[in-house]
Amino acid sequence: ETEPLTSKKDVSDCSKGEDCKENGLLIRNPKSALRLVEDGNKVHPSQGDKGEAAQISNGYSGVQSSVPCNGEQQLMELEDRETWSKKIDFLLSVIGYAVDLGNVWRFPYICYQNGGGAFLIPYTIMAIFGGIPLFYMELALGQYHRNGCISIWRKICPIFKGIGFAICIIDLYVASYYNTIMAWAFYYLISSFTAELPWTSCTNPWNTGNCTNYFSKDNVSWSLHSISPAEEFYTRQVLQVHRSNGLDDLGGISWQLTLCLLLIFTIVYFSIWKGVKTSGKVVWVTATFPYIILFILLVRGATLPGAWRGVLYYLKPDWQKLLATEVWVDAAAQIFFSLGPGFGVLLAYASYNKFHNNCYQDALVTSTVNCLTSFVSGFVIFTVLGYMAEMRNEDVSEVAKDTGPSLLFITYAEAIANMPASTFFAIIFFLMLLTLGLDSTFAGLEGVITGVLDEFPHVWGKRRELFVLGLTIVCFLGSLATLTFGGAYVVKLFEEYATGPAVLTVVFLEAVAVSWFYGITQFCNDVKEMLGSAPGWYWRVCWIAISPLFLLFVTCSFLSNPPELRLFDYDYPYWTTVVGYCIGTSSIIFIPIYMVYRLVITPGTLKERILKSITPETGTEIPFGDIRMNAV
Repeated sequence: ETEPLTSKKDVSDCSKGEDCKENGLLIRNPKSALRLVEDGNKVHPSQGDKGEAAQISNGYSGVQSSVPCNGEQQLMELEDRETWSKKIDFLLSVIGYAVDLGNVWRFPYICYQNGGGAFLIPYTIMAIFGGIPLFYMELALGQYHRNGCISIWRKICPIFKGIGFAICIIDLYVASYYNTIMAWAFYYLISSFTAELPWTSCTNPWNTGNCTNYFSKDNVSWSLHSISPAEEFYTRQVLQVHRSNGLDDLGGISWQLTLCLLLIFTIVYFSIWKGVKTSGKVVWVTATFPYIILFILLVRGATLPGAWRGVLYYLKPDWQKLLATEVWVDAAAQIFFSLGPGFGVLLAYASYNKFHNNCYQDALVTSTVNCLTSFVSGFVIFTVLGYMAEMRNEDVSEVAKDTGPSLLFITYAEAIANMPASTFFAIIFFLMLLTLGLDSTFAGLEGVITGVLDEFPHVWGKRRELFVLGLTIVCFLGSLATLTFGGAYVVKLFEEYATGPAVLTVVFLEAVAVSWFYGITQFCNDVKEMLGSAPGWYWRVCWIAISPLFLLFVTCSFLSNPPELRLFDYDYPYWTTVVGYCIGTSSIIFIPIYMVYRLVITPGTLKERILKSITPETGTEIPFGDIRMNAV
C-alpha cells in the first residue's frame, strides 16, 4: 500500500477483498473503497460506491471510485485526449461559433423593433442572469468531464442521457438549413465578380415589368407595386421562388445552389476531419476576418449621406416598450440563441481543454465579445439603412421592414451596389457572411462528432475521417429540400420550429439535471477542482433557480403564442404549424424514450431503478501528473 502508484511492477494476482496494482494504476476492490490522505500511507474504509474526496501531497483533491478486479471492469489508463494546440484556438473557435449570421441580421432588427436603445436594458439583464450562467455551466461541464453531449450524462445523471441524442438530432436539423443560407451567400459572392453587379439594373432576363431602379440617373418614381432589382435578383434568380407554389409544391432543385452547397460542405469536411488541431487553425481566418470587414463597413457606412438617420432609428429609446412582455421574451430569446448553449458545441469544445484551464474567464470574455459584436453590427446595418432611406426619400421604418436573410440579401446588397467601388464592398461583405457561417457549421458538426465518438469509441474512435465524411454526406442529402425552388419556405419553417422550442427544452432539462439531480454542491466542487475556487452565491442562485425560470419563461411564451409565418407573399397554412411542432418534437422525444428505456433495463424495484438511474455510473478521471484519479 505504501508503494508509489506509478510503479510498473506486475501483479500476478488480486486476491479477493484486497487492492492491487496493474499497469501502474491502483485497482480498487468494490468492498474496500480507499481514501488517500496527506501522509500517503494511511488507508481508511469509506461507505458506498462513491469515494470521498481527500487531499494528496501535490495539493489537489482526488476522488476514488470502486473498480472490481479479476475480469470485472477495471480502472484503465486512457489515452491522452486530444487538446487544443493553443488557448487562443479554443477562444477563437468559441467566438466563431457564438458570432454567426444571426448577430448581423437578427439583433439589429429585434433591437429597433423593441424600443431601440431601451431594448439594451432587458437584453443586458437577460444576459447577466440567464445567458452567461448557462454558457459558463456548459463550458465547466465539458472541461471537467471531458466528454461529448451523449456520454457525459453517465457521469452526471444517466437517466437524462436522452438529452445527448436530442442535441445531435437538433444539430443535424440546423446543418440541413443553415448551410443553405451560406450557399445563397456563395452564389452572391460568385455573382459579385463583375464590373456591374447584376442586382443593380432592370434589364436582366429575370426582371419583371414592376422592377424599378430608383438609383438610376433617370427621374424614377417609386410606386406601390415597385420592386427593386435587388429583390428580384434574390427572389427570381437566386431562390427562384416564383417557380414554387409553396410548401405543398416545392418545385425542382436549383443546380446552381446545389453546386454552391457541395463546395461549402467540401470546405467544412477538410476543416474538421482531423479534429480540433485542424479546425483550431482554420478559425484563425474564419473568426477574425469578419471583424476586419465589419470595421471597414462601419467606417464606410458612417460616411454615407443619411447614415445618422439610421443610427437614430436604431438607438432612439422607446421606454414604453419595456412594459410589454414580448420585449423581454425577445431579449431572452436573442441572448440565448446568440450565445448558443444547448447545441453540444460548448461541451465538445471545452472537453478538449486542459483540465485546469480557466473556463470562468473564457466564458466572460467570449460572451462579452459576442454581445458587443451584435451591438456594433447594428451600426453597420443601420448606417446603410439610413442611406437607403435618404436615397428613397422615405422613413427608415419603411426601408427596414425586411427581416432575416432578406435584410442582408436585398436591402444591404442593394445599398452596396450603389456605393462607389461596389464590386469590392460586395465581395468582402459576402465573404464575411461565408466566414461567419463556416465556423458556426464547424462547431455544430463538432458537437455531433465528439458526442458520437465519445459514446462509441470502439466503433468510430480510429475512424474519425470516415465518420465525418458520412456525417457531411447525410447533412448534404438532408439539405436537398432547402435547395428546391421553394427551399426558402423550408428554411423559414426549420428556423422557427426545428430548433427554437426544442433547444430551449433541452437546456432547461440540462440545467435541472445538473443543479437538482447531480447537485449544485457537487458541480461547484468540480469547478473548484479545476479552478481552485468554487463559484459564488450569484452563480449558484442562477443555476438553481433563475436560469431554469428564464428558460421556462421563454419556452412557455413561444408555445402559447406560436409565430404566424409569412415569407414574401406566401402565408404559411395552418398545417405547417403542425408539421413544425412535429419536427421540433422529433428531437426531444428521445429524452422521455430513453428515460423509459433506462428504467426498464435497470434491475431492482421501481425505487431502486430510479435511484440507480439518477446516480452517476462512472467516474471522471482527474489528471495528477503521471497518474489519473477516478472521480465520481
